[in-house]
Amino acid sequence: MALKTTRYDVADHLRTQEEMALYLDACIEESGGDALFIAKALGDIARAKGMAQIAVETGLSRESLYKSLSGERNPAFDTVLKVVKALGLKLHATAG
Repeated sequence: MALKTTRYDVADHLRTQEEMALYLDACIEESGGDALFIAKALGDIARAKGMAQIAVETGLSRESLYKSLSGERNPAFDTVLKVVKALGLKLHATAG
C-alpha cells in the first residue's frame, strides 16, 4: 500500500477568531521584523476566512489580495489595516 501525502496548509486549521488571533500573534513574535512573513500569515488567515469575503469587505480585488498577502511582496500598510479589520482582528501595541 502506497502512502499518500498532502501538502500541509495552515489555513485548513484556522477555524475560530481566537485561533486566527493566536496564529497572527505567534507569527509576529517569530517574524524577527520580517514584514513578508507577517504578510504571509495574514494571507493564511484570509484564505481560512475566505479570500472572496475579505475582498468584498476591503474593497480590494481577490487577485490583488493574493499577491499582496503571498509573502513575496510587501503590501501597503493601508492594505494591511483593511485586511486586519475585515478579519475581525485588531492590531495593538504593548510596551516591551
